[in-house]
Amino acid sequence: MHHKALKTLEFNKIIEQLSTFASSSLGKDKAARLAPSSDFEEVIRLHEETDEAARIIRLRGNVPLGGIFDIKPHAKRAQIGGMLSPSELNEIASTIRAGRILVKFIEEMVENGTEIPRTASYMDSIIALPELERPIIQAISDTGEVMDSASDKLKSLRTQLRTNESRVRERLESMIRSSSAQKMLSDAIITIRNDRFVIPVKQEYRGAYGGIIHDQSSSGQTLFIEPQSIVDLNNQLHEIRIKEQLEVERILLELSALAGEHASELISNVGILAVLDFMFAKARYGHAIKGSMPKLNNDGRIKFFKARHPLIDPNEVVPNDILLGEDFTSIVITGPNTGGKTVTLKTVGLCTLMAQAGLQIPVLDGSEAAVFDDVFADIGDEQSIEQSLSTFSSHMVNIVEILKNVNYRSLVLFDELGAGTDPQEGAALAMSILDKVYERGARVIATTHYPELKAYGYNREGVINASVEFNVETLSPTYKLLIGIPGRSNAFEISRKLGLDEKVIHEAKTYIGTETNKVENMIASLEDSRRNAEAEQEEAAELLKDAERIHKDLQKQMAEYYTRKDELAEKARLEAAELVNKAKQEAEAIISDLRQLRLEKNAEVKEHELIDARKRLEDAAPLSKKTKKAAAPAKKREFAEGDEVKVLTFDQKGHLIEKVSSNEWLVQIGIMKMKVKEASLEYLSTPKPVETKPLAVVRGKDYHVSLELDLRGERYENALARVEKYIDDALLAGYPRVSIIHGKGTGALRQGVQEYLKNHRSVKKIRFGEAGEGGSGVTIVEFK
Repeated sequence: MHHKALKTLEFNKIIEQLSTFASSSLGKDKAARLAPSSDFEEVIRLHEETDEAARIIRLRGNVPLGGIFDIKPHAKRAQIGGMLSPSELNEIASTIRAGRILVKFIEEMVENGTEIPRTASYMDSIIALPELERPIIQAISDTGEVMDSASDKLKSLRTQLRTNESRVRERLESMIRSSSAQKMLSDAIITIRNDRFVIPVKQEYRGAYGGIIHDQSSSGQTLFIEPQSIVDLNNQLHEIRIKEQLEVERILLELSALAGEHASELISNVGILAVLDFMFAKARYGHAIKGSMPKLNNDGRIKFFKARHPLIDPNEVVPNDILLGEDFTSIVITGPNTGGKTVTLKTVGLCTLMAQAGLQIPVLDGSEAAVFDDVFADIGDEQSIEQSLSTFSSHMVNIVEILKNVNYRSLVLFDELGAGTDPQEGAALAMSILDKVYERGARVIATTHYPELKAYGYNREGVINASVEFNVETLSPTYKLLIGIPGRSNAFEISRKLGLDEKVIHEAKTYIGTETNKVENMIASLEDSRRNAEAEQEEAAELLKDAERIHKDLQKQMAEYYTRKDELAEKARLEAAELVNKAKQEAEAIISDLRQLRLEKNAEVKEHELIDARKRLEDAAPLSKKTKKAAAPAKKREFAEGDEVKVLTFDQKGHLIEKVSSNEWLVQIGIMKMKVKEASLEYLSTPKPVETKPLAVVRGKDYHVSLELDLRGERYENALARVEKYIDDALLAGYPRVSIIHGKGTGALRQGVQEYLKNHRSVKKIRFGEAGEGGSGVTIVEFK
């Protein structure tokens, strides 16, 4: 890739922004070395990796990438027999742990059905090293000190060391507490010089204690003396310290040798973790610029929809649609110097470079990017004082270099082509250069303020004019690219807006040729037609969206209606059948009773007995009674707009909108409006306006908040998010004081937590825990 184009298009600033999203120095280093690729297959692979990383972040929020260090130098030094420091061994253990956690995280996603084949293949290559991680964790503390538990010998030596130190201190304390010590000592304290316990003695009493002088004050009035009575004790201490140091070195050498045995695995793991960190940095950067993965092609086709310059404030940048390489291979952006043309050039160039580097680009989904062998850019003021080159000469040096190397797989960006010399000659030269590049088959975007190039765009096949819109009302560019419309001069309109005499403007127009005026009027007409067409297109698009939405809703409601109708009909049929069966059973019972009566009384059935039997028959036929009741005419009522009614033909509720004829109403049923005859309506009610009240979610008294929050093992960002939520819950619970356990570690988590708490408006005071509360590994928070 042409190095000068990377600098001209400010690709280095993209790298700077990208680096801030890396979680480790490894990821930052890979970001710093990022460069666009011209290998089509490699670019596809890079984008698939970025897309997978973006999918993981979208599904899981954050990825556990904390605790990764560049341990390659440590591993190499251990491999050749060097002794690593405790902090270096800690970094090795931390990196192994980070890899293990990340592998588990990805494996869980794969088990849940997430398709991330490239990320999963990287995870398969990470080698678990518990046989190295465990001994380091057991021997070295989070603060980088070799712990007593590292070996039995070290534990014994440190126990002896503490015992002897106590004896020395007791002996010296008895000396400094004596009555004579007040006048002989400069201060009643015990201090250390050259790793030996001493006391500060005044110069004139130097012989009172005997022993060895180790140091003196700057004034010479105080001597730091090791009394003769504790020389032997200090000697014993010194011997134990030497043995302790030798044991510590032995332990570190043993751990270093173990790390050396696994050096190749460590270096391999670090390489994979660096790639993963860089992948997720690219994904986070893509999310930050609201980017998307473009479709890639090898045919020089660019389709950027709503493309934005990634280095301009998102609240100010104007998105543009930029198409190149299909119907036309060259775009000539004409018009006055309003500032939008160069931004368009840089947007195309920078988005192309980002796409070829595997980065998401700030465009809408469905956009396409081409993979070029080279991107050439001649942009900006190239005047060189050192080489005594004018602006024109310097531009020509660049253009000559471009023409030597350009081919059909190149993207060429020219800014103000032919500027800096006589306008007529410059325009002619610009057209000749464009012809040459076009002949080579390259994709070209050129900006110019020469009016002659407007005709060039019309007269050349594969070339199209474009311009950047200018708002004459506000006297400023809108930065909106208009493809197909050449730029026109706005000098007369601007002058008129600024108050120039109309006579002066009229006279100026007489100096312009008739053909020029025709062209300007044609361009103005094209702009008006375009604006009207865009407005109508947007309105039509909105109407189409509304129609599609209504159509979908109607289809859904009709489906629900027919489903409900069939369910109700089936339910009614079953209920009717059950009632009929019951009626038949009752009738059979009645007939049986009548027969029994006839036999018992020789057919002499009295009138009251028949009446009683008839009543039982009537009771056994509830269907006919219900039907008659349902068929009874409803009470007549005058309908009014807003009444809630039942549409009998559809068995649906609705409300009246307006009366459309003497016997028809317009009824709203859900989202549908339809005409219904008054005879098919049944009045239900006149709805009253309902006052809506905001809802509040209140936790019940059974909601439990712990008095302490344990953050050990959490990543920095996750930990702070948990602290924020926990403080809110604790305040709601009414706690006066809580504890946050962050451990000692490197101190980064502790510092971050305390910085957050210091700035919280509800926190009264924070402090480290006492010895029995966890010491500096715990922060106690008191609320106001």
